[in-house]
Amino acid sequence: MPRATTVPRSQARVQPREGLADRFDAVRTGTGKLVEGLRAEDMVVQSMPDASPAKWHLAHTTWFFEEFVLAPDLPGYRRFHPDYAYLFNSYYEQIGERHARPMRGMLTRPGVHEVRAFREHVDAAMARLMDVADGALWQRVAPLIELGLHHEQQHQELLLTDLLHLFSLNPLAPAYRAPAPRESIAAPGADWVVFDGGIHTIGHDGQGFAFDHESPRHEVLLRPFKLASRPVSNGQWQNFIADGGYDNAALWLSDGWTAVQAQGWKHPLYWRCMDGAWSGFGLRGLQPLDEHAPVSQVSYFEADAFARWAGCRLPTEQEWEAAAEGLQVAGNTVGSGLFRSVRAAPGRGLLQMYGDVWEWTQSAYAAYPGYRAPAGAVGEYNGKFMCGQYVLRGGSCATADQHLRASYRNFFHPDKRWQFSGLRLAEDA
Repeated sequence: MPRATTVPRSQARVQPREGLADRFDAVRTGTGKLVEGLRAEDMVVQSMPDASPAKWHLAHTTWFFEEFVLAPDLPGYRRFHPDYAYLFNSYYEQIGERHARPMRGMLTRPGVHEVRAFREHVDAAMARLMDVADGALWQRVAPLIELGLHHEQQHQELLLTDLLHLFSLNPLAPAYRAPAPRESIAAPGADWVVFDGGIHTIGHDGQGFAFDHESPRHEVLLRPFKLASRPVSNGQWQNFIADGGYDNAALWLSDGWTAVQAQGWKHPLYWRCMDGAWSGFGLRGLQPLDEHAPVSQVSYFEADAFARWAGCRLPTEQEWEAAAEGLQVAGNTVGSGLFRSVRAAPGRGLLQMYGDVWEWTQSAYAAYPGYRAPAGAVGEYNGKFMCGQYVLRGGSCATADQHLRASYRNFFHPDKRWQFSGLRLAEDA
């Protein structure tokens, strides 16, 4: 029996049919392009419990449309396979039982070719639905389709970060994409940008798409603060290492110090020191480290320790959003095709607020005042994860262009370091 779903309030609006159909084609095609050149063996391995095989990402994003749109709302729709709802449900308790997340890499079957056939089956059915839906049906399904597309773009980012982690474990250091020339522009110096305190309004303004946890829009009271003009660089992080940053317990939160000792952290996740020189492994293979590019693949614990070592702190998410207000929403995202963070172009004020690396904040991921998780299975999308995680802002070099906005809230547990996550320093003014 179809499950009832309720679209979060922030998505309760209807997109024009033709535009949404075009966007559906573009997003689904974009996912296909991201796996071009991969071998079947690349797409079935799970490198750790936090990651998922590329094949699983392709199937799960397809299952989303089948489960939430086609099965309830396309008359006569036949599921591609009766067991796929069990195999490719991620965490939706209200949908039913599912395959254990740490065991996704054990799914040698269905094969990659069968998952591609699943995608084609669902894409064809979605095209029929978008073509024949009457006004009332379109009012119901259009917000869910849009949510599904943004959901797939989130998984495009996860697909890239998961592949990077997988390839990093291979002694051959395979590159996802061929190496590309580095930037030769002179990097601007770091500076401080001062912001007044007072009452600021944060949260999504209702224009365009947003996830439910970006609302309600509300006022916050901020003290005067300063933000660094650019993210912390690889060169700055080398100074932290040289000064014994990973060996000084006084710099670390208790859980962070436990992680350092238990996991042997000595540097960011993908750094390698060879013959006294640092290199970094990325989606374009192993390359010399650019000292002027933002540091990446560091955990909240590392970001917090670095800020303490520097005599500073991490910004709150409210400070970050207030500072981002009015800035051009553009940066080095997945659309650039670079697949790595780069040094900042010359400029004044806040640089690289969007793209390159997600920036850790000191804010715990929690509900905004007045937030209520929507009813139904779709309500499990964000609300139930508001415990024990920290907020990141700004997007990365693997983030979809459409996900750049001041109110976007990413969140991870403080020990996670396989994402394109960095930091920007803050101080009280």
